[in-house]
Order: sequence, then structure tokens, then C-alpha cells
Amino acid sequence: MPEINRVAWNGRALVVGRGGLGTALAKELQRRQPALEVMLCGRTLGSADDECGNWQVDLESSQSLAVLSQRLLGDPQPLRLVINATGRLHGGSLTPEKRLQQVCADHLMESFAINAAGPLLLAKAIEPALNRDLPFHFASLSARVGSIGDNRTGGWYAYRGAKAAQNMYLRSLSVEWARRFPLATVTMLHPGTTDTALSKPFQNFVPPDRLFSPQKAAALLLDVLLEQTAGDSGRFLAWDGQEIPW
Repeated sequence: MPEINRVAWNGRALVVGRGGLGTALAKELQRRQPALEVMLCGRTLGSADDECGNWQVDLESSQSLAVLSQRLLGDPQPLRLVINATGRLHGGSLTPEKRLQQVCADHLMESFAINAAGPLLLAKAIEPALNRDLPFHFASLSARVGSIGDNRTGGWYAYRGAKAAQNMYLRSLSVEWARRFPLATVTMLHPGTTDTALSKPFQNFVPPDRLFSPQKAAALLLDVLLEQTAGDSGRFLAWDGQEIPW
């Protein structure tokens, strides 16, 4: 697929999430849109020799999000694009449930905090810095397993439920911003199965041609994202641009 650059962006861009896909998205975005100043944000700061700048942002910390708001308000660069590339499927005691008796209240809340509340609170934090007169993109990584209409295998209660909640939150956000920031575009993106730590335990069932490197997934997602305009706001799209049912 040829590279798509409908708009030459200039100003500030944030990619939140230092995982394999977030890092790849930041690098690919900087390569495609050299006029953008791309900041790769995470719970910890990156190294001084990173290709992109880096800020410390923790979506589960109200203090960290308040610091981000103030930083953006004082930023001489206009905010043009924010991509949330955070997500949690497993780690520590958290693991996808195969049956109802494995559901745990603490795990439901942990998944909800990062996969549903996190993206919405990020949008709240960056909203004061938005310019009504400039096009702006807010994109967040969702997942096909968060589709209620596409759920045919069940299980994965915490992750599925949290991703479905994220989709509802950001769909609502797109409706509000259409009134208040008519040039803003909100997009939920499914990257496919990407060869990262998040999917590592579940890759045995994925055909080799459907397991994407972070670099390939990043390129495909940006092909889709940079084609969206304010008239498309609120869509839930896969890596190939196809609409995913709610």
C-alpha cells in the first residue's frame, strides 16, 4: 500500500505507550511527518538517544495527567495528534479468563483502569490544549475482541469488557467534540495481532501472515489514521481500514 499523507502535519504529536507498537508508531510518524515534533510518552522516561523526544506520562495517575495538561498549555507547538498505544492483557496475576469462575473483581478493575478509563482520562487531560481552528486527531488502540457483535468465542471477560467500554467512551467523545472542536477526529484502531509482549503468549494460533511486526502494524495503522477526517470521527477501524461492528 502506498504511503498516505493527505495532510502535512506540523506542531506537536504525542504517542502514549512505550511498548513495541507505541515505539514503532512514534518512529514511523516522525519519519512520515518530519514537521511534527513527536514525543513518545510512558511511565518511565526513555534514553537520551531516542529518535523521538520523550515525556513521562502515567494514565493511572491523576497527578501525572495534571502535569501533562499544564505542559501542553505552556507548549509553543500546537497539539495536532495524540495516539494512545497503552493496553494491558496480562501481567502479574492478570491473565485472560477462559471461564466465568476465573473472573476476579480486582482483575476486572485493573483492566478497566488501563484499557477503558485510561484513554478517556488522557483525552480529558489534553482537551484544554486543543485549538478549535486546527485539525486534530485523537486515536486509541482498541481490539477486535472488544466488539460485542463480533464475539463468537466468549471468555477474556476483563479485557473484552474494558475494550468495549473504551469504544463507548470514545464514541461519546467523538459526538461531544464534533460540537466543540469541529475539526477534531476521534478514531479507535485495531492493529491486528502484533508481535509484542502483549500478544506473545497467544501467538501459537495466529497464521504467520497475520502476525505483524510492530513496524508493519505501525505503518498499516498510520495509513488508515492519516486518511481520516473530522467527518469520519467516531469510527472503529481495523488495520486494513475495514469498519468493525460495535
